[in-house]
Amino acid sequence: MGKFITAARLWDGEGQTVDPVIEIEDGLIAAIWPRAERALSAELPEQHFAGATLAPAFFDVHIHGAAGHDVMEATPEALAKVSQFLASRGTGSYLATTVTAPLDATLQSLSGLAGRLAVAESPDWQGARPVGIHLEGPFLSHAKRGVHPPAHLLAPNIAIFDRMYNAAEGRIRLMTLAPELPGAIELAAHATAKGVRVSLGHSNATAAEAELAITAGACSATHTFNAMRSLDHREPGILGTVLTTDALFAELICDGIHVHPSMVRLWWRTKGGARAILVTDAMAATGMPEGEYMLGGFPVQVADGRATANGVLAGSVLTLDRALENFIRFTGESVAAALPLVTQNPSIMTGVTRGNLEVGQPANLVAINPDGSLAASFIRGQLQL
Repeated sequence: MGKFITAARLWDGEGQTVDPVIEIEDGLIAAIWPRAERALSAELPEQHFAGATLAPAFFDVHIHGAAGHDVMEATPEALAKVSQFLASRGTGSYLATTVTAPLDATLQSLSGLAGRLAVAESPDWQGARPVGIHLEGPFLSHAKRGVHPPAHLLAPNIAIFDRMYNAAEGRIRLMTLAPELPGAIELAAHATAKGVRVSLGHSNATAAEAELAITAGACSATHTFNAMRSLDHREPGILGTVLTTDALFAELICDGIHVHPSMVRLWWRTKGGARAILVTDAMAATGMPEGEYMLGGFPVQVADGRATANGVLAGSVLTLDRALENFIRFTGESVAAALPLVTQNPSIMTGVTRGNLEVGQPANLVAINPDGSLAASFIRGQLQL
């Protein structure tokens, strides 16, 4: 049986429709029109969200886990639990993100993830859809490794990358890379040629070193400000390059813990609506009580909303709906201005097509309140929240 979903407005990436109607049939969008054009059939139920904006479901390009599971478990149960939880918070697509681990363990996880991503291509998949892999590590700087285990960090190596790429059956869509490391520029060019997007991060690079990687194909920055060489007026470093290179996308963890609200505003002013991307960097504790959880192969303690390992921030317990709400609160921007940061921009950066609000597309959408909070989340027309 079909249904109507209505709200105050609809944002589809191109513009806004006032008093929209979305008709859903068999999990797909059957029609979209302004309510003033014609009346709703009394035969179908209506779900109305007063004051809210309807928009495509979110896309998180940097998430390690949720609901008590890490994506590197790469099991049917782990991916199902993560996907179901993310769907309840408005996320419709995500990149399963690895963390530095022993090479054999990473290869095993990548192989397992490849299998789960193949299954997720089925229209019967429940919850948010994993649409690729984000390789965060092992080609990271020791100086800016954060919680990535130093014993397992590796120098950039095309042969090792190719082993990972093959284990993942070509499903690596994004790779974080420290551009100052020997071999990094060559690896950036090699990965880019294979269609893998390169993101600069966990790096102590100078501005010149970062610029060389951009020339080689790097197109984004991983959790801007965090695990990056600090900004200096004589040596702007990687951070200065990220903020001033107009063509470069840039992630940000907008939880008020990783980045101060005033720096969120600086990031927004420099990257703008076309290049800013909100991410969660969420780990297994997301959506769970405080306690100890695993990130990849090491334990993380979660207390007072912070995830730490040996006193160092270790991902987050953030969800994209809260990141969006925080961003709007920190910057004063409108819902329409903020929505590209969790929909269009991650899709453009990765080259991964995610669902749009178009006739014939799966009815994966959210209803967002004027303050940016999540009113409802739908996957294939089914209410998740």
